[in-house]
Amino acid sequence: MPGQPQSSMLRLILARLVQMAVTLTVVSVLVWLAMGLMPGDPLDLAMLADPGMSAADMARQRALHGLDQPLHQRYLAWASAVLHGEFGFSRLYAVPAAQVLWPALGSTLVLLGWALGLSAAVGIGAGVLGAVRRGAAPLVDGAAILAQSIPGFWLGILLIIVFAVGLGWLPAGGAAEAPGLLEAARFLVLPVATLAIVNAAAYLRHSMAAMQHEMAQPYIRTARMKGLPPRAIIWSHAFRNAAIPVVTVAALDAGALVSGALVTETIFARPGMGKLIYDSIMGNDYNLALLALLLAGLVTMLATLAADVAQRLIDPRLAG
Repeated sequence: MPGQPQSSMLRLILARLVQMAVTLTVVSVLVWLAMGLMPGDPLDLAMLADPGMSAADMARQRALHGLDQPLHQRYLAWASAVLHGEFGFSRLYAVPAAQVLWPALGSTLVLLGWALGLSAAVGIGAGVLGAVRRGAAPLVDGAAILAQSIPGFWLGILLIIVFAVGLGWLPAGGAAEAPGLLEAARFLVLPVATLAIVNAAAYLRHSMAAMQHEMAQPYIRTARMKGLPPRAIIWSHAFRNAAIPVVTVAALDAGALVSGALVTETIFARPGMGKLIYDSIMGNDYNLALLALLLAGLVTMLATLAADVAQRLIDPRLAG
């Protein structure tokens, strides 16, 4: 039926949105409980910093911030405020949490976008090359194994030592203070390269295996017999069918990239979600840490949903 793929796609999106809401709720509850059961709270730390605070001052502050309420009531009040768009206050940065969250999320999305695009382009290009040229397959496979075996944090430190400390070509970390695309790009090169090199291996191996399978199919021999140019055979015919498992890799890679970005941003002191989560946990800013963790999880789930939708657009049979 003509409307069946569209209705199936709509059901998929609605089901995933419900699943996201349930997952984020469960994660928030678990993290809230873990933080609430930890010894001490921000007021205990404030008292250590200011020994002059009396017990009456502490009691007033606990009542003001709702810390005298049971843990479940505090969670319900926090969740209600978040659903109404009120993200609370960041104790660490002394500003509303939203003022810290959105710039950090934007910085992380820029990093993820460049890393995903570069790793997919390099991995898919090398994988297709290894599939259509048999002599290149061992080299391509060896490069994939090497990239997969390198820990991301070690690669990031190595790139800093070589290109920032040794050669002095690029900054070791942070973000551009002066406006301009060129200056911003200089601070992006090393973290993007760290994420892209590690994650390109999955695209490389899967695209090469999928293309090798497709290039051996009868319809490819038929296309060659018809005199179609090699480029059209590779990209218009073989790669179109081989792209489905590659998109699956992209869905799995979204989660790996988000978690990898958290580590990479910490290594390069880049002001994104990774460094924000690290700093907020170390600074006992639990409200900001929880919100940042939930946003990172939401980005991962949205990327997975986008990959699933792309799969069904490439092959409508999957929507059946």
